[in-house]
Amino acid sequence: MAKESISRRDFLKGMAAGAASIVVLGGLEGAASLGSSSSGTGSTPSDITVEANGTDIESVAESVKEAANAASGLTFTPGTYTSTARGIGSDVKVEMTFDEKSITAVKIDASGETPDIGGKIAPDMENAILSAQSADVDAVSGATVTSDAIKKAAADCISQASGTEVVLKEDEAAAGDWLGTAPEIPDADIKETIDTEALVVGIGTGGWPALMTLAEEGVKTYAIEKRENPTGIREDIGAIDSRLQIEAIAEYPELKIDKMEALQELVRYSGGYIDSDLAKVWINESGATVDWLTDIFTGSGKYYMSLEGGVGNINDPGRDKAYATGHSPHKTEEFANDDTVTTNSTFQEYIDSQPGEVTIRTQCELVRLVQDDSGKVTGAIALDTATNSYVKINASKGVIMCSGGYATNTEMMKALQPQTLDMKVNYTLGSTCDGSGIKAMMWAGAALDPTHASMMFNRCCVKPDETAGYKTTGKWFWFGEQPFLKVNLNGKRFCNESGPYEFMLHSMVMQPNHTYVDVFDANNEKYCEQFDEVGCCRLFAFPNGALSNMPYSFVWSRVEQLIEDGYVQKADTLEELAQKLNIPADNFVATVERYNELCAKGVDEDYGKEQHRMTPVDTAPFYGVRTCAWHLTTLNGCRINTDMQVIREDGTAIDGLYATGDCSGGMFSTTYPNLMTGLACGRTMTFARHAAKEVAKR
Repeated sequence: MAKESISRRDFLKGMAAGAASIVVLGGLEGAASLGSSSSGTGSTPSDITVEANGTDIESVAESVKEAANAASGLTFTPGTYTSTARGIGSDVKVEMTFDEKSITAVKIDASGETPDIGGKIAPDMENAILSAQSADVDAVSGATVTSDAIKKAAADCISQASGTEVVLKEDEAAAGDWLGTAPEIPDADIKETIDTEALVVGIGTGGWPALMTLAEEGVKTYAIEKRENPTGIREDIGAIDSRLQIEAIAEYPELKIDKMEALQELVRYSGGYIDSDLAKVWINESGATVDWLTDIFTGSGKYYMSLEGGVGNINDPGRDKAYATGHSPHKTEEFANDDTVTTNSTFQEYIDSQPGEVTIRTQCELVRLVQDDSGKVTGAIALDTATNSYVKINASKGVIMCSGGYATNTEMMKALQPQTLDMKVNYTLGSTCDGSGIKAMMWAGAALDPTHASMMFNRCCVKPDETAGYKTTGKWFWFGEQPFLKVNLNGKRFCNESGPYEFMLHSMVMQPNHTYVDVFDANNEKYCEQFDEVGCCRLFAFPNGALSNMPYSFVWSRVEQLIEDGYVQKADTLEELAQKLNIPADNFVATVERYNELCAKGVDEDYGKEQHRMTPVDTAPFYGVRTCAWHLTTLNGCRINTDMQVIREDGTAIDGLYATGDCSGGMFSTTYPNLMTGLACGRTMTFARHAAKEVAKR
């Protein structure tokens, strides 16, 4: 029996997809006997053996094509056909060439997609479609939206060429085993071995403070990041009792935060699904962490730190209390227009000034953690995606996981929080993490949070004929958090529009098609200032003079672009606006009239919104837009103790393994407490510094 050895990478790009199509199209047998290996990281460089029964590989591939097309019953009009479909940031173009029996060439242009995510998957998808002779191929992990757009356009090309409408199969229900098993990597496949003291996995909001702290402590550190460049930090950093807060309280006493009250708020937001001792670490250590960051920023001479300095209208408090926890770095005037100055460059300069040796390696993704016979984590195996070769990293002191959540892993999302998929629409900004770090920790024995949560903002919109859902691609709509009148697709008001961002979104899930409509009028600028919002959605300077994240003028310019693009609708009458939004005009007009009556009374008798946020919709032109969730990240992960050690189900620590940020758990459930501005970022950075100090002690 003839055998031919080929690389797994070449094999996956050719034969495997073709064989998979046989299974889908009817279980045809006997073309080849194919080896397989379980891996959560995509292609691997190890060799496998294909038994071709005396037939060369090319002949087997051709037989697969013929069998697939025979099973599908399709024949084609020879020629080249093109189609486009909407990706996450652009229209993806697919060009396919056919002879009478098969697809002979596939060319994909995804250059408008996120460069190091969807923008680089075209070659893999081209090979998959060509080999499978079908548009029904597996999506590329972490680039599901772009993959789905490519598949949709490819199906249209096949429809054109065959004269038969080709419909992609519906996604199957979430697999029961989304976790899978840790891939086995033979020692012979490891091309490089690195010895270090500490390993940091993922460089972003958690990775940077971990690296800076380890550098301070003189620890030899290696860091891996799977993207082409490290990510930046979230620039709202939540803390309690920073120097900036303490100084501000002298002039603005309402900014003082009672630590026990803050803890109880976190418990309430989570419905009790929280590790209170872990939350206390953020409460007690975050002020010192922000002071440390403030000194680094100001010491660079290129940045300064400001305190948000706003808690809303204290004379007309609403249902939900706000806390002035947010701190933001800003460039100094001298460097305001210098694009080479970033938070990342500032952090790198600081690392270089410290005694510890720190090496950063990008395009290097975690495959699995390495443990000794006792279960201690001693390092990791990673894949250098630039060279497609494996690297083993031995870490004598410990591994700190800063690898993020699982927002782009649709399989995990379906299994763990399907309701979020109903609320969200796809947009280019947000987490790109696929849960690989969480899976690696669970393979090492880590316990997962029992409940799940995400951070979502009601700041994406869709067109009047679209509704929410993870298969829909939307546009950025920062204006969405403003507490204007909001109605469901039946034209009726359904809740108090004022409060935490996700409260609005969770109420939306109870409404038709998980979508609602924001409604505002010509007086919206005046009302936005009157709302006295806090956090990142505020459009005017805070009482203490701190800048808002984005000024009203900029946000309104984006609204005007959305009007031009057909998202935000503008009308001279309420009836016309309802028609443009595809909602019942009679219900809508009655709802607005009722709302305006309540605004005139100054009391929201229906849902209890604060008086200063009861603003009428009575001055043309009128505006409306269908609004959905912008999904930033997942917030549940592997359980950790108060020293940031990853723990098992029985509460015991996995020696040598630490975690922070969105891959770690214990802090959030059900919803994100966004009225504590910057809480997620502040938690991540505080825990990263704490973990690094623990590792340094070892």
